[in-house]
Amino acid sequence: MPVQTLEMLFHLDTPVQFIRGNGEREVLLTFDGEAQALEISDSVREITSWVAEQLSRSDRDFLAQLPLTYTLNREVFEDVLFCHAIPTNDEDIFTPLTPDAIVAAYFEGTLQRTVICGHTHIQFERRLNDLRILNAGSVGMPYADKPGAYWLLLDGDSYEHRFTPYDVEAAAKLIASTNYPQAQQFAEENVRKIPAVQEAIEFIEALAQKQRPATY
Repeated sequence: MPVQTLEMLFHLDTPVQFIRGNGEREVLLTFDGEAQALEISDSVREITSWVAEQLSRSDRDFLAQLPLTYTLNREVFEDVLFCHAIPTNDEDIFTPLTPDAIVAAYFEGTLQRTVICGHTHIQFERRLNDLRILNAGSVGMPYADKPGAYWLLLDGDSYEHRFTPYDVEAAAKLIASTNYPQAQQFAEENVRKIPAVQEAIEFIEALAQKQRPATY
């Protein structure tokens, strides 16, 4: 539901800052006719192409201007860096199982001591000396113990991983009624039921190990 999602975000009453992730980048490449250059599976390519077809030119322009990172500058508390995956790109993967040396390399040179990210759809915290890395989780496609929306509340220098329940059955029916290529499958496997968190962590970490350069 990309169009409905953007419309909802555009009409929020509270101030909002946006950053882009790999999904937005891949959709933009599809807009520009470069979908074949993406190193993604055929099923993901199908989804990316479908999303690109739904969006207007103004939607595309909005996605194109999104920054890779956003720094929340605060007078009383330390600054916070937001990124999708890691500060330098939107696709490198790390999990609670990733060795500290690899995570340290990903965040080398980061000036902020608190970083909030996403990408893996799993809520967790990693600490490396004085660096605190928080994964906010996922509202729409979480990997967790039960269906619902997972997000992060930052309050001063404290934080809280949050969970918000919603009408799962109503959401599943609404998604299944769309012409999204994998609507029924998504409704069943990512709304009514969701991937268990520990299994997801192990699967994602194994995938990441295959993709990392030998230098890591």
